[in-house]
Amino acid sequence: MSRHVAIVTDSTAYLPQRTMERHGIIAVPLTVVLGDRALEEGAEISTRSLAEALQKRRPVTTSRPSPEIFAATYRKLAEEGATSVVSLHLSSELSGTYDAAVLAAREAPVQVRVVDTGMVAMALGFCALTAAEVADGGGTVDEAVTAAEKRAAATSAYFYVDTLDYLRRGGRIGAAQALLGSALAVKPLLQLEGGRIELLEKVRTSSKAIARLQEIVAERAGTSEVDIAVHHLAAPDRAATFAEKLRERVPGLLDLHVSEVGAVIGAHTGPGLLGAVVSPR
Repeated sequence: MSRHVAIVTDSTAYLPQRTMERHGIIAVPLTVVLGDRALEEGAEISTRSLAEALQKRRPVTTSRPSPEIFAATYRKLAEEGATSVVSLHLSSELSGTYDAAVLAAREAPVQVRVVDTGMVAMALGFCALTAAEVADGGGTVDEAVTAAEKRAAATSAYFYVDTLDYLRRGGRIGAAQALLGSALAVKPLLQLEGGRIELLEKVRTSSKAIARLQEIVAERAGTSEVDIAVHHLAAPDRAATFAEKLRERVPGLLDLHVSEVGAVIGAHTGPGLLGAVVSPR
């Protein structure tokens, strides 16, 4: 899809492929390093392969896209007729992806506005989708950025993990560091706060933690019109049940997305992840 304002995000947005195609959104892939193999998220490694590697305790790390990959993406969009680009990415507190995009933007042949959304997964995806909708309607680059930033500020992301071990290994747990001494005795509920992963609550069992997560999401959604995304890793039945309960409890629910996270987020959370994104329209 050709338009004057092009929209770029990264592979951790986890937008459905048909949605990206419909709105012309380009996702630059992050990389998962499995042993001595560097694999592009979304193309060269499946979540099943990742889950198996984690369960076998094989070394798994992730890395940002290079500035050169972003530069090539921006050049291609310019060649296709874009006069400006909005490039929206996962929190700079969690990845160097934003920094790589900023470096590439300096040399781009067209204006590139790089946005640190402070989000990840569909919390990022909803921001990219909002920017694309503005661009689809003939909006300017400034209008697309403003709309995306407004949606990011209104969006909340919460998640449950079976263990903090994967977050600890990846250095992604922020204030939840204090939990490590007692991680085996509790099931943590976490949230994105200021672009970082922070401890929200400690619950004694997984069933109670998931029930509490459902309450938190319903309370956050209230009666306003919201989109919700439910994410999981190797827990499809848990995610489906959780989503159905949200349908019953959230009166203003508009779109409900249920999907498995990709390998990059999965590498840092581990199997059993259940996450929920609440994004008011």
